[in-house]
Amino acid sequence: MRIVTTRRTSQIFFFLLFLWFCVVSSLGEQWWQLRGWPVNWLIQLDPLVGLGTLLATGTLYAGLLWGLLTIVMTILLGRFFCGWLCPFGTLHQAVGWLANWGRRAPWRIAANRYRRGQKVKYTLLVFLLGAAAGDLIRRLIAVPIQTPYLAAAIVVVLLMFGIGALRLRTISGGRWVTSIAAVAIGWVVLSLFTDGSRLLAASLQTGLLDPIPLFYRSVNLTLLPLVDGRLISLSVASRFYPGTVAIGAIFWAAVLLNLVIPRFYCRFICPLGALFGVLGKNALWRVGQRADGCTACGDCDRYCEGGCEPSAVIRTPECVMCMNCLADCRHGVMGYRLDPSAAGEVAAPDISKRELVAFLAAGVTAVPLARLAGMTGDAWNPTVVRPPGSLQEEEFLQRCIKCGQCMRVCPTNVIHPTGFQAGIEGIWTPMLNFRMGTSGCQHGCIACGNLCPTAAIRPISIDERLGKGGFEARGPLRIGMAFVDRGRCLPWAMDRPCIVCQENCPVSPKAIFTRIEFRPVRLDGDLRLRGMTGNRLTFDGPALPSDRFATGDYYVSLDGYPGMIPVRIVNIGPGGITLEDHPFTANAAEEDRITLLVRLQLPYVDPARCIGCGVCEHECPVKGRRAIRVTAENETRERQHRLLL
Repeated sequence: MRIVTTRRTSQIFFFLLFLWFCVVSSLGEQWWQLRGWPVNWLIQLDPLVGLGTLLATGTLYAGLLWGLLTIVMTILLGRFFCGWLCPFGTLHQAVGWLANWGRRAPWRIAANRYRRGQKVKYTLLVFLLGAAAGDLIRRLIAVPIQTPYLAAAIVVVLLMFGIGALRLRTISGGRWVTSIAAVAIGWVVLSLFTDGSRLLAASLQTGLLDPIPLFYRSVNLTLLPLVDGRLISLSVASRFYPGTVAIGAIFWAAVLLNLVIPRFYCRFICPLGALFGVLGKNALWRVGQRADGCTACGDCDRYCEGGCEPSAVIRTPECVMCMNCLADCRHGVMGYRLDPSAAGEVAAPDISKRELVAFLAAGVTAVPLARLAGMTGDAWNPTVVRPPGSLQEEEFLQRCIKCGQCMRVCPTNVIHPTGFQAGIEGIWTPMLNFRMGTSGCQHGCIACGNLCPTAAIRPISIDERLGKGGFEARGPLRIGMAFVDRGRCLPWAMDRPCIVCQENCPVSPKAIFTRIEFRPVRLDGDLRLRGMTGNRLTFDGPALPSDRFATGDYYVSLDGYPGMIPVRIVNIGPGGITLEDHPFTANAAEEDRITLLVRLQLPYVDPARCIGCGVCEHECPVKGRRAIRVTAENETRERQHRLLL
């Protein structure tokens, strides 16, 4: 079997495996639905996910150790992941091949030449890793200086060291000594004025452009909802995700740019490809020319997927191991071997030290600048309700890769991507939207935390969620609390009976309770007593429609008789009202004024029992802005958000 055929077989297999993992990431009773399938395996193979979480948190989630295997194989074999495994790369390669099918060789060679813009992906990688490394740098600069005298002594010593280093700049290695001295002085001076808590912070943003989370997010939130229910029902009900226009636009832009340059995203944008380029630049096995036999025909450049220019001095970091040059070379010059290419190699990525430092500094400083908005502090947005098990907000932003797996697996479709509600850092991270879906966050559901690949939503047990067993003392896990909007609530604002929120509250004892109040009903005229036989009352005045006033929530009383208990209306027929079994007092006289009362059950929320599940908000009959809404106040994960002492 030709090596290109083997590579295509591998690409097709992993592409279909990726689609299968997306499809089966749903709860249900079918054999193909979530039944222990390793749906996060491709994410775990992505070393950028593991490296980003390691820099941001100082820890590595166990499942992400698979990324070490990818790193080792890249060091040995080169960028094999890009050309053989990556499903997003496979899609780009297929679209680029279809777009350029039938083009002549000169056009293909020109399209596949190396471009200076391909270094952009390395700057993006450095920027994203810099944004994730803020906490690590803060811990490094936290010099324990106890007294100002010690601090002054350290600064003087470093200044003397720096002056001496300046004199050594002209000798070999002098610039390195000067640079180290400058860094050391800045490090100590910075430690004198701050512990770094404001100047440095970490945020994991690699998932914005990392191709594996990006492809998962795009398929889960924009593609599968479009085809769901056509050939097979993937979910109980149709899925909707507000705000996914940007996600879909970025996905289709990345795909359609292949019409201009093959594998545009892989060459110019992909930070994972940049990481593989750095790791595999001196791979043990590599593509290259043998010592003689090259006729400079250019055939090896026609279908080069990485723009690495194999016909000349090959750019090893750009080679995606497509092996097309091996198959197209008519003279057997190109090979995959242990020896370096005879025509020469460019092993270093095309990025200068100044660009490296500049983009690293930009990434490190971008997060503190974003935090000045206070979205993780006092200016936090209470409408951003995170899924159950979510870490504290800053830790959450250090782990979430925005892959959309929690949104895909949610059985009620209430987990959705945020826009800018959680700030620029929180874009496309999960939040709960209780107006959408089939219900609120189910009281006994823990699916999202058990599918999250980075433990941004930590896996929890049913007992912890419900506050049972060993968690009874801590009580149930709260994700927020419901608040009644009395200006929109039907009983409070409009004198209309409604107890939907209280009836649907799943907590036992219920977190929503009611207090009864009788209020007079506005009518077009007065009701006057005409007569009474048993429990049937006749009256003069405006008509009372039975479909409204005979529902059991309406009562009548007589004016002028203090202490008279209102009597429930059982039925309204032609000429009169049927009351419950106890009639009015015998003192009632003809022409007495009748007061029509509505019995209202006014809802209240008990903050000690409300868990913020949002079922009440979802079921509220006020279908626009709900009359009862859940916010993140009183959530368990953030102590400063709690309402109870």
